[in-house]
Amino acid sequence: MASLRDIRRKIKSVKSTEQITRAMKMVAAARMRRSQGAILSARPFAVKMEELIRDLDALHHARTESEDCPESIREFFESPADGPAGLILITGDKGLCGAFNTTLLRAALEWFRSHEGRKTYLAVVGRKGRDFVRRLRGLDCEVVTELVGIFPKVGFHHAEVLGKAVIETYLDKKLAQWDVLYNEFKSAAQQRLVRATLLPVAEIASQAPDERAPDFSFEPDYGRLLQALLPRHIKAQLYRMLLESQAAELSARMNAMDAASKNAAELREALNVQANRQRQGMITKEIAELVGGAEALAA
Repeated sequence: MASLRDIRRKIKSVKSTEQITRAMKMVAAARMRRSQGAILSARPFAVKMEELIRDLDALHHARTESEDCPESIREFFESPADGPAGLILITGDKGLCGAFNTTLLRAALEWFRSHEGRKTYLAVVGRKGRDFVRRLRGLDCEVVTELVGIFPKVGFHHAEVLGKAVIETYLDKKLAQWDVLYNEFKSAAQQRLVRATLLPVAEIASQAPDERAPDFSFEPDYGRLLQALLPRHIKAQLYRMLLESQAAELSARMNAMDAASKNAAELREALNVQANRQRQGMITKEIAELVGGAEALAA
């Protein structure tokens, strides 16, 4: 049985831990609010950029005989089916955020298993993902870029660096696709694991003719405009994904630290009850010894 001194030492330790977790919760909450504002600003631009790319792609299919459509833009929409595969893994730099990183790493492991025996390329964001990849063995995988320590201060220049490496690898190595794994921010209490295909860009050709974009005139011509916008579109989508992951990580850490603080408070209360009972037992024992001694002297 633990002594009263040991129990009081545990109470002090739990109280210190509770103060740390509460402070981490408050910091994560403040940062999450700023990250949420950044997402709300970046989402409309990314959505409109994607709509514009799809409209221009519809014109590309409508003008198959046109000579002003550069061949280079077709690579963004068409890829060799038997080519290598690529994965963009966006994780956090730190732990103490619940199952945020574990869910991503488990999904990444499933992705590698589904592409077993195939040449793969990897772009890693976050220290947890980088360390996970370094522990893997027996994979024909090449890491094209690593971004570590960028959270919670993600900027568009990070998306430019990542996007440049992704696009160059896609074009030079003739990749079949670039998949991306990240956590999407839904609310302060919910994140959603997303697996999406970044490249090739999803085409609009499968839609009905009346749903396609109208035949506008562009200056410069739509082919050169599409050629200039495609790399920016990829980088804009990556920037949005980085912001989504950043806010999702902060919300997960806030919830994890809130749960840890509640558990610490419950443990502290239980230890206080145990300490009070043991102190009460010691006092009762001392009183009983005094009474017994007094009765012995009286006899």
